[in-house]
Amino acid sequence: MKKKLLFVIDSLDVAGAEKSLVTLLSMLDYSSFSVDLMLFSHGKTLEKLLPEEVNILPPLKYTVFSGLSLSKSVLYSVKGKSFKMLNSRIKYSVNIRRKTYSNPQKARIFWESAADVIEVNPETYDIAIAYAQCIPTFYVADKVRAKKKLAWVNVSYRLEDEDRIFQKEFYDKCDRIVAVSNKTKEIFTETFPEYKNQTEVIFDISNPEFISRMADLGKGYNDKFEGTKILTIGRLANQKGYDIAIKACKMLKEQGNINFRWYALGKGPLERKIRASIEENGLSDHFILLGVEANPYPYIKNSDIYVQTSRFEGFGIAIAEARMLNIPVVTTRFDAVFSQMVNEKNGLVVDMNPEAVYEGILKLHKDKELRSSIRDYLKTEKKGNVEEIQKFYKLIG
Repeated sequence: MKKKLLFVIDSLDVAGAEKSLVTLLSMLDYSSFSVDLMLFSHGKTLEKLLPEEVNILPPLKYTVFSGLSLSKSVLYSVKGKSFKMLNSRIKYSVNIRRKTYSNPQKARIFWESAADVIEVNPETYDIAIAYAQCIPTFYVADKVRAKKKLAWVNVSYRLEDEDRIFQKEFYDKCDRIVAVSNKTKEIFTETFPEYKNQTEVIFDISNPEFISRMADLGKGYNDKFEGTKILTIGRLANQKGYDIAIKACKMLKEQGNINFRWYALGKGPLERKIRASIEENGLSDHFILLGVEANPYPYIKNSDIYVQTSRFEGFGIAIAEARMLNIPVVTTRFDAVFSQMVNEKNGLVVDMNPEAVYEGILKLHKDKELRSSIRDYLKTEKKGNVEEIQKFYKLIG
């Protein structure tokens, strides 16, 4: 009999954990498993890449309710003679506006506001997997019946005391915890030393054959620019360091003597602020926001340099994808960077500031011998890590 699996993630927007999950699901043996997928936000870009065997569960009632306009949500509550969901929505809305919160703080405030009106999953699973920290983990811990519960951690997870205490209650209900790099595990177990023996490492899975095929399909750059193409992929959020990228871009324009365009694939909460910064710095012709693409690989393949300006990453899957397509990388020195980077072998690892990023790009552009040696190294280094699927199979028994 097939084992029944449930995966839970916030959405399938274009980001590292999401791409990792789609890759994992594309490699599963569906003769042995039936798979349900719970999302808290539907209709995102990567859903179209899911295997047909994956059953996307209907949206939660509260998810649907939260998508209504305020007037429609009031009408819905009046007709149903129940104001619990409306009260939860108002409570969250009021609390979240009080100050600027980190993502774990936002997740805690959401769950404190909405947990009572989020329904329990009616099924019983062999394995339930929260494929991201925070809300997916809260949901699997509290709203799912399963013989075994697993929680993925895919960021460097440092928490304030209030959030550490809050989240411990949910991790206590998980059988195993999976970190996506050794450094991620180290940081997680510094925060939660009590789970050290329950935590193991399974790297985000990258499949080079899939990426190579996708790189030859679909569209890429269409602006006919003939100079140096620099690419960054990442959500338009503080974590990805776009402020660092824009300052480095301005330095390249003003000091670098290089004909370039710096493209960025992604969207997110800082889009308006980033667009304003591009305009204010006179970079409209040099720093180009491309939005999101389900298939970013033609862009990577046709880039000259891939740049990651992240402040933190659990692993850095976009870097792995650039490496698989033999594109030299310049990246900031975030916690987990050396889980895949070898400085001056497959790219350059630089300090986390605009000057260092600028100097790294300029060095890679000007030093043809270094650039050539990096490309040669990339062609020979091990590609991908499809063998990680065996760790997953062992984990789920």
